[in-house]
Amino acid sequence: MRLKTPLSARDVLRLKVGDKVLLSGIVYTARDLAHKRIIKEGPPFNPEGAVIYHCGPLIKDDRVISAGPTTSARMNIYLEEVLRMGIRGIIGKGGMMPEPFRGRAVYFAFPGGAGSLAAEHVRRIKGVFWPELGMPEAVWALEVEDLPLLVAIDAHGRTLYRKFTQELTSRPSQL
Repeated sequence: MRLKTPLSARDVLRLKVGDKVLLSGIVYTARDLAHKRIIKEGPPFNPEGAVIYHCGPLIKDDRVISAGPTTSARMNIYLEEVLRMGIRGIIGKGGMMPEPFRGRAVYFAFPGGAGSLAAEHVRRIKGVFWPELGMPEAVWALEVEDLPLLVAIDAHGRTLYRKFTQELTSRPSQL
């Protein structure tokens, strides 16, 4: 399925866990420091329908060299407030708490270690906010084309991670 940002409520409500998506449009990178600042000052971009990418890109000569995801669970403490602002999609690795997504947003998984693959889908840097935070922590507006993603948490409360977590806890440790 192809989607374009900003995402509508209809877009996110029709997605199901396991759906493969090719995302185009603007995504905004945000890690820990950016989330803190977004909560304190408000987002430096229009949040309605926006997609946040948990990513600290590597930029050289105004080109994205790598744009791999960072672990999303660290941002769980900001999740409710960020989604309340109108964010409809989050991209990252490792998952997040599924309940805050219910009825309003989706979580897209992108594989860790594939930063160069993500960079191949970045067409241009549209801007940078809060550059004083440093390259990985600044908010980068990246125009992407056909970024391959997997719906890992849908707006109906379903998550790929719950099943995996349940399987892990039901088996004895192999260590």
